[in-house]
Amino acid sequence: MKRLILPLVTLAVLAAAARTALGFCGFYVAKADTKLFNKASQVVLVRDRDRTVLTMSNDFKGDPKEFAIVIPVPTLIQREQIHVAEKALLDHLDAYSSPRLVEYFDDNPCMRVLMEKAVPAPMAAGVEGGSRADRARSLGVTIEASYTVGEYDILILSAKQSGGLATWLTENGYRIPPGAPGVLGSYLKQGMKFFVAKVNLKEQSKLGFTYLRPLQVAYESPKFMLPIRLGMVNADGPQELFIYALTPQGRVETTNYRTVRLPSDVEVPAFVKDEFGPFYKAMFSRQVAKEDMRVVFLEYAWDMSWCDPCAADPLSADELRQLGVFWLEGRGPERAPGAQNVFLSRLHLRYDGPHFPEDLVFQETGDRQNFQGRYILRHPWTGGDRCPEAVTYRRELPKKLNEQAVNLARLTGWDVNKIRGKMNLRAGAGTPLESPDDEPWWKKIWKD
Repeated sequence: MKRLILPLVTLAVLAAAARTALGFCGFYVAKADTKLFNKASQVVLVRDRDRTVLTMSNDFKGDPKEFAIVIPVPTLIQREQIHVAEKALLDHLDAYSSPRLVEYFDDNPCMRVLMEKAVPAPMAAGVEGGSRADRARSLGVTIEASYTVGEYDILILSAKQSGGLATWLTENGYRIPPGAPGVLGSYLKQGMKFFVAKVNLKEQSKLGFTYLRPLQVAYESPKFMLPIRLGMVNADGPQELFIYALTPQGRVETTNYRTVRLPSDVEVPAFVKDEFGPFYKAMFSRQVAKEDMRVVFLEYAWDMSWCDPCAADPLSADELRQLGVFWLEGRGPERAPGAQNVFLSRLHLRYDGPHFPEDLVFQETGDRQNFQGRYILRHPWTGGDRCPEAVTYRRELPKKLNEQAVNLARLTGWDVNKIRGKMNLRAGAGTPLESPDDEPWWKKIWKD
């Protein structure tokens, strides 16, 4: 029996700025990619005007014969509009846009050097049998098209009512969880059709792939949205979704949920270098909790022609075309620095049904301001010079280190005293600092 996979991402569509040395740069030392999160799906949305190319990938693990997806789509999809992509494209896009850890090294204060040390960014099918079609028609379901694309067998379905569609899917081996007919019905009312895909084991063996490659669909629709509700019907808890939106104009945001920038450009203790994965997971979870899991977080927004600092080289023009960027001029694998006119927005959300009752609706903005989730290690100067500036530097250093400890506690919810212990700091070193969860000092004056 085929398993109906409805993770958020799988159902997806269902429907040169100047550099500032002080703002970015630094030595790149680590990144927080999607592998840190379980139940994580990825979607690439390439969008210009009403044209969209959707690339869908998910973290399905199991027997390929158990894999199947049902995706609402806004229009009838032809065979030529469906493609199978390489997972390496999404891996590269993930690596390029991942939140990152960078480090700086304080200079000798006696040298009066004001410039931060920095490293320049690197350059980066068969026809359905009559009986099957007849049964579909009797249930008000029409098999609009049937294709085999790569290792996938694909059907395009339309239906008159959700009950008939649910019955047809069940009779054909797709397990429909309770609650699915109601969600299917809401898409039918919008005039949407359904893209149904399962793995063709014979074709997969012939092609030699041992994993499921991402599916791509190109279509035209004024709707710039990503259906996620169907993917929550049989979910056993919150899911992670990463959306990479590529547009020619600027940053993409959601219109029916708030889009919030993650905390960024914050100094944290040096030991985070060895714990960046746990740090980022804890930090993201704390931000989700603070917002009651009701917002979409912006992790990265950047012109694809460069990066600073680079967690990975920018994608080449050829890679961008493979992802569906159809407005590029010229051919060849060259990166064409500064001429790609592709702006990347990386959005990350943790979602479930109660907190995300609506599908995601997007808009492209004209905002091309660069942003990245970026966390800073600042290594103290340890020289022995005795100039007045060095004396002042040493006197103020404990306070700065304590500030890093408090920053980390505020971001993650970790115990600030345990953080100080790992930093070998006394709680009262330098200027005393409050615990991040203490009440403001002025409230303590007039307590009843």
